[in-house]
Amino acid sequence: MQKPSYVPLIILAAVSLLGAFMPNLPTQIHTEGLDTGDIAWMIVASAFVLLMTPGLAYFYGGMVNAKNVISTMFQSFIGMGVISLLWVVIGFSIAFGDSVKIGDYGIFGNPATFFMWRGVLDGKPWALAPTIPLALFALFQLKFAVIAPALVTGSMAERINFRSYVLFMVLFSVFVYSPLAHMTWHPEGFLAKLGVLDFAGGTVVHMSAGWAALAGAMYLKRRKSHMEANFLPPANIPFVLLGTALLWVGWFGFNAGSAVGASPLAVSAFATTNFAAATAGLAWVLFDAAKGKKVSSLGFCIGAVVGLVAITPAAGFVTVPVALFIGTVAGIVSNYFAHLKAKGALDDTLDVFPCHGIGGMVGMIMTGIFATKSVNSAVAVDGLAYGAFDTFKAHMIALVIVSVFAFGASYFLLWLTDKILPLRVTEDDEKMGLDVSQHDEFLIEA
Repeated sequence: MQKPSYVPLIILAAVSLLGAFMPNLPTQIHTEGLDTGDIAWMIVASAFVLLMTPGLAYFYGGMVNAKNVISTMFQSFIGMGVISLLWVVIGFSIAFGDSVKIGDYGIFGNPATFFMWRGVLDGKPWALAPTIPLALFALFQLKFAVIAPALVTGSMAERINFRSYVLFMVLFSVFVYSPLAHMTWHPEGFLAKLGVLDFAGGTVVHMSAGWAALAGAMYLKRRKSHMEANFLPPANIPFVLLGTALLWVGWFGFNAGSAVGASPLAVSAFATTNFAAATAGLAWVLFDAAKGKKVSSLGFCIGAVVGLVAITPAAGFVTVPVALFIGTVAGIVSNYFAHLKAKGALDDTLDVFPCHGIGGMVGMIMTGIFATKSVNSAVAVDGLAYGAFDTFKAHMIALVIVSVFAFGASYFLLWLTDKILPLRVTEDDEKMGLDVSQHDEFLIEA
């Protein structure tokens, strides 16, 4: 039995009490310029994006061994509670509040801007989403914040202390995810002013999670089973198939919803999302076949998710034929890096960095090459393929900056977390499995 601690419960009670008695009554609700069709679509899109987190739980849970299924899945689900609370308190403010600048460039939002969601229910619509209420925009963005730290868990699966993971999730959201969201999506943000195009989170979600995953795998080092080359098979491939289905469907909200309205741009993003996933799944299994491997359902599922990752930054900026190309390239490149990683000592349990880190970088580079204002007239720039070198240059600079920041900050936060709560479970707990050692729960197999 672990040592009792009332600290987390006291924090939750204090935040709840603050919310109950804080003067935060909405005044006049802004309705001018709002569009009911856009509102309806964005409510649905927000629900779709939230569905991705349970989808990720099934996707990851099916790939670990049977004694770690519940713990791995729960690491995704707990974020729906923890990050939701954090988003109300300061998360939304840091991501989309008034810019705290270095020179002319916004680095993060003022935590006091929307503290405890003050002014969100009755606030004016977000400048880049003028036809939906500010609260709806905040809810849509919350779902992105929920899934980002959940993605990281796959690299540290089967050996991370649950309480330590929750602490790291909070620190990652506050100091890595939310500042990157501000820099990329706030009009005053550093990367936005640099000219970086990220339609739905290739840098903010996938590169940040991918580099954090690499930091986690390096910091926690290898599992005992990995060192002994005593691997257990995936617990449940049908779980992976179900998770892929939920992610694929949810990703339509992720990408098409980032048009922040029921518009032709949303349709275009919907289409590019589907076709990039399809070609990446095919590219993954065909690349396997070219190396003499059998075509596997697991391979297609992983490839499809890589395609969804890679098209995310480009979804609202490229044509459907380009989406086919992005999916194909991402599937092959990520497969190659996953194969390369398997030959080394790095124990990224579920290949999060090859899939999300590499996939996100491929998508970012491709956006800098193939973005066109003919698809998205709101962005009056083209990519390198259409003669605009500056766009490509901005993306390459951002790729380096985001990579260094996300990896360096995540590694430091892992070190800090480890000093407060040991990150890694004991060897006995790892051998027993995290389902039992962390949660006293069992997976009953038929």
